Amino acid sequence: MERTRDQDRSAFSAFADSFGGRLVLPGDPDYHRARVVWNAIFDRYPACIAQCGSAADVVAAIRFARERQLRVAVRGGGHSAAGFSTCDDGMVLDLRPIQGVFVVPDRKVAWVGGGAHLSQLDEATQEAGLACPVGVIGHTGVGGLTLGGGMGRLQRKHGLTIDNLIGVDMVTADGQVIQADQHENSELFWGVRGAGANFGVITSFRFRLHPVGPAIVQGVVIHPIERAHELAEVFRHTVAVAPDELMMSLEFRVATEYPPFEPGMAGHPVVLIEVTYCGAVEEADRHIRAVRSGAGKPVVDTVQPRSFLAVQTRKDETLAWGHRFYMKNAFFPAVTDQVVDLCASRVRDAPGKCSVSFMAQGGEIARVPDDAMAFPGRRAPLWCGVETVWDEPSMDDAQIGWGRATMAALKPFAGDGHYVNDVVEAGDDVVRSIYGDAKYRRLVALKQAWDPDNVFKLNQNIVPRPAS
Repeated sequence: MERTRDQDRSAFSAFADSFGGRLVLPGDPDYHRARVVWNAIFDRYPACIAQCGSAADVVAAIRFARERQLRVAVRGGGHSAAGFSTCDDGMVLDLRPIQGVFVVPDRKVAWVGGGAHLSQLDEATQEAGLACPVGVIGHTGVGGLTLGGGMGRLQRKHGLTIDNLIGVDMVTADGQVIQADQHENSELFWGVRGAGANFGVITSFRFRLHPVGPAIVQGVVIHPIERAHELAEVFRHTVAVAPDELMMSLEFRVATEYPPFEPGMAGHPVVLIEVTYCGAVEEADRHIRAVRSGAGKPVVDTVQPRSFLAVQTRKDETLAWGHRFYMKNAFFPAVTDQVVDLCASRVRDAPGKCSVSFMAQGGEIARVPDDAMAFPGRRAPLWCGVETVWDEPSMDDAQIGWGRATMAALKPFAGDGHYVNDVVEAGDDVVRSIYGDAKYRRLVALKQAWDPDNVFKLNQNIVPRPAS
């Protein structure tokens, strides 16, 4: 055993000497800082962290991991809700050094490094008055968000992040550096858009951009949970007639100490609607007037013009690094009165900072053919997320149990499919339930072609199977 450890240390040392990036090992001064990920549930100890600054570094790291039979976790922003961006005893392939964002304003295109965060992309594109539809937390990694789909505040007007993905540069399991887009490796590009973590390491993304901002209208109206039915009716009616520029979500939750909640509200169950209007500011009021008054006077109303960049980081503190986090999700056809009753009851009995939210889809999302890419759920009017956030490990069972029980109660009202980025359980049945049988079979064939040894298995894993 001692000789094996000596051989391992010698192998790591030799690789570090030849590696173009930086290899962080246990015992190095910044090992513990380098191994930490966003979701504090996943406190893991990799054998090494390969911090890659180029595609060549990624190639070298993959080859070394395969030679040493190390499990590989790919880390962009480290924001995986399921903890896929870290592992015990294996290699964390860390893309954080690859963070550049290059914008060509007249072409409305951005090149983005595989380790960039959403805030970096937002800041660079807003300098030109442009934006790419991305997620809702600024410190999320562009890579992980994109490869699963990319839901966010601009999705009804400009589609998902993957709907604006033009192409990628990828390092494959056998060390090839390739491109994938609509013309080159097009079938792989189909799979990348919704299941991309299975097929390789993306070192660069190319995105289509749109004029957005610098000011948009955003905010929430918050009511006591007793007005849940009234506010749900306002939500249903407004979404039904909303222009694509209006994004809305209905949320049942326990108020926290963070804005937009006011002092004294923390710990109390509430219901709220969040609105984001990305069209002309002066046109917003006629589309959202009913939200602000249709269920009576709200206890909080924060709807106003804001900078797009400020809106995009609104949840950064609430969902900061270091908390424990669990969620479940599903696509939904409607928020019925039964669903409203169930959600209100669940948050009244929640053990802490828990929520059930319904995000409107439709618009540009639904105009993309369902078979255009691996992402499922385009025809569903709504996406539902059940989330819980806490800090004490002693609360794990209570918080996770609440999340599971809440989605189990909602399941009879849900549709087919799930948003892969927000699925935290794993297993073949889980993956099949995400994509459905037809897409799953197509993804298995892709996996067999591009990663037959399942090097990239720390994800919602498509298990490779030879064609029969």
